[in-house]
Amino acid sequence: MKRIAVAALACTLAFPVLAKDIATVNGQGISQENLDQFVSLLIEQGAQDTPQLRDQVKQEMISRLVAVQAAEKAGLQKEPAIRLETELASQGILVRALMNQYLKDHPITEADLQKEYDTIKAEQGNRKEYKLRHILVKAEDDAKSLIQAIKDKKISFEDAAKKDSIDPGSGQKGGELGWGPSSNYVPEFAAAVESMNKGDLTSAPVQTQFGWHVIQVEDTRPVAFPSFEDARPQLEEMMRQSALAQYQKDLMESAKIVEMPAQ
Repeated sequence: MKRIAVAALACTLAFPVLAKDIATVNGQGISQENLDQFVSLLIEQGAQDTPQLRDQVKQEMISRLVAVQAAEKAGLQKEPAIRLETELASQGILVRALMNQYLKDHPITEADLQKEYDTIKAEQGNRKEYKLRHILVKAEDDAKSLIQAIKDKKISFEDAAKKDSIDPGSGQKGGELGWGPSSNYVPEFAAAVESMNKGDLTSAPVQTQFGWHVIQVEDTRPVAFPSFEDARPQLEEMMRQSALAQYQKDLMESAKIVEMPAQ
């Protein structure tokens, strides 16, 4: 009995097991291996591996193969537009696989994430938010007159904004813009705000593409910087995209590319 068992084992090792088909369509098989790969893709996207899922995948693969056979029988695969679309789809799959493999071979480490977080925090950790009011007018002289009137307490900033501002959004609210970082505004406006302190009124009108501004900084406060754990998902995705962009740039620079003149 032992010799028979050994002989049977030897035969098993000598002859590879053929891929098992889960179905055939007009004689063309759909393998268990392909079904397992299809299911694995769905699991990576969050699906649960269940008998119901596997049956759905099986039916989907059968349905697809029926349709593909019909398309091939009609000769659609020979159509230039179809061939191009198929080639582009194949290229897209290969590019995605290449990028995934690169990230797998060059993972973003915990140390990388911490270093990037510390760098960004050092650069942006001292940012401020400003609570602002502004008055927008068309002429510089009008803005100068308003600044002087407000300084002389002939009119309040709020009343001047309601009376003279051509900004329909903030004018009727006394020029109120609320809290926000200076980056919310156009460069000339932002630069003026960043040079001011709490309680300041612009000493001179600020010109932007919209007209002439009179600005008042009502208050300032530091921007709350997110913790490492809160920032981690966005930071990791940013670093992954940056790594892929650099990899693609390196590939382009190392390739021998000859562009032909347009016909």
